[in-house]
Amino acid sequence: MTQEHDTGYKLLFAHPEMVRDLLIGFVPEPWVQTLDFSTLERVNASYVSDKGDARHEDMVWKVRFENHWLYVYLLLEFQAQPDRWMALRMLVYLGLLYQDLVRRNELTPEGKLPPVLPIVLYNGMPRWNAAEEIGELIAHGPEQLRRWQPQARYLLIDEGRYLPEELTKRNLAAALFRLEHSRSPEDMRRVVQELIEWLAEPEQKPLRFSLTRWLLRLLRRKMEKGTVEVPDVSDLLEVDTMLAERIESWTREWWEQGLQQGLQQGLQQGLQQGLQQGEEKGFYLGELQTLQRLLTKRFGPLPEAMQVRLSTASREEIERWLDRVLDAQTLDEVFG
Repeated sequence: MTQEHDTGYKLLFAHPEMVRDLLIGFVPEPWVQTLDFSTLERVNASYVSDKGDARHEDMVWKVRFENHWLYVYLLLEFQAQPDRWMALRMLVYLGLLYQDLVRRNELTPEGKLPPVLPIVLYNGMPRWNAAEEIGELIAHGPEQLRRWQPQARYLLIDEGRYLPEELTKRNLAAALFRLEHSRSPEDMRRVVQELIEWLAEPEQKPLRFSLTRWLLRLLRRKMEKGTVEVPDVSDLLEVDTMLAERIESWTREWWEQGLQQGLQQGLQQGLQQGLQQGEEKGFYLGELQTLQRLLTKRFGPLPEAMQVRLSTASREEIERWLDRVLDAQTLDEVFG
């Protein structure tokens, strides 16, 4: 499923509009505003090193900057955990890119290598904690050796670090991140309606289609272990209609799937980060399940808003609500 999701992102970032908004919205540098985005052009990213090792992944774009080209190396990273050696990987990829540019004589007017902006786009659940500069991976030696050590870093865009209020601007990449981290079908529908408005021009139809295909993959991934089938549609308007018709049933399915995934993630974190953390996560999820059962038994099926609130609650909130649930006469008294 990760590979399929990776492929979906590649299809989206094959559109210059997506690359433009990623740079404008998530590269906090003033010179980005001076780029001539009308010149954005996709570059073949399949390189062959001197040993014959081929790479057929990742994406490279070029855009005019002042009087020469700026290259953007976009690496889509959708592994379950951050890659400790990413800085080294990126250093190797940049070397392959530069070798390819030299072979094709695509140099600056002064005969130099063009500048490259290396970007790692990561959407995993654990926050990225790997070194972003190659020097952090190299042991300290004599002080005199430092000037001969390689120097290279990449720009990290970790989707999960952005708060929802930071992603409200009119920006296609921000909308993509909001869709990825939607907490309910209703949240997703709000973003879809914005995209319909933004991409109303006929020339934007290919991007609308790519977004639709990616959205279908996202919906199926979120409910892959449930009983709900996601119909095949071909446009964002149809996605909006589908979400409107199924919000109530899909919210319940989404919540249940999220709970199951949370249990699995709790187990994985326990294995990867230590038994104590795994037990704590499992205890929290157990309290959450208990609270949901008690609420449903006392007050009947929970409204959608309450289900969403439960799915995003902290452990402290869950414990506070558990203390109230047996004595409260209404849901408002529990959540008040």
